[in-house]
Amino acid sequence: MIRIAIIAALPGELKPLVRGWQHERRGGIDLWRRHQGEREWVGACAGVGAAAAARAFAEVERGGRIDRVISAGWAGAAAAEFATGRAYHVSGLVDARTGERFRVAVPSAKAPGDCWLATSPRVADPAEKRRLAAAFGAGLVDMEAAEIARLAAARSIPVHCVKGVSDGPADLLPDFNRFISEDGQWEGLRFIAFALGRPRHWPALLRLAKNSRKAAGHLRDRLLEVLNP
Repeated sequence: MIRIAIIAALPGELKPLVRGWQHERRGGIDLWRRHQGEREWVGACAGVGAAAAARAFAEVERGGRIDRVISAGWAGAAAAEFATGRAYHVSGLVDARTGERFRVAVPSAKAPGDCWLATSPRVADPAEKRRLAAAFGAGLVDMEAAEIARLAAARSIPVHCVKGVSDGPADLLPDFNRFISEDGQWEGLRFIAFALGRPRHWPALLRLAKNSRKAAGHLRDRLLEVLNP
């Protein structure tokens, strides 16, 4: 049996992929399982950021050896060529805190990956996206992938990274960092209360929601390219 872990931050990122899979919530972590021939696919979401990604990784590992891991989910575009609502195979990762770089597996030699991704400890605004693009050559930005790659490298586990673009390089959005708890949980009710009283944010938030749904659907298709090579 080959076990493949698919680790994301939020359930909405994996929703199109895991529809119909066996689901459970354990220790604050959402887990989905599906058996496909001699393979077990395990999806896991524990929250936003490196620490939450590490918890999700550990929870999947509790169930047995991981043979391959995929870092998946939404990312912000740091360059205009990466369109919102689309998903991309990442060719390499960089931790913006430490400068560490990680090469990742790609679907095939004919599909070498679309870009590098920078992992930041915070949700990146347009100025931060520009900085990460200039400093690291990043086309995309997220908050978890480098930590997943680090954990995989320590265990000699091949890692893939597939990301769907939820927001563009110049999109002006509220400061989402204010609504992420210390343990990486999205405080949705607090954010709704905030947003309801600020209609100036509504058009941008509606675009973000639309782009995120499209990106999750395209992410499913790209993930299946990895899961069913």
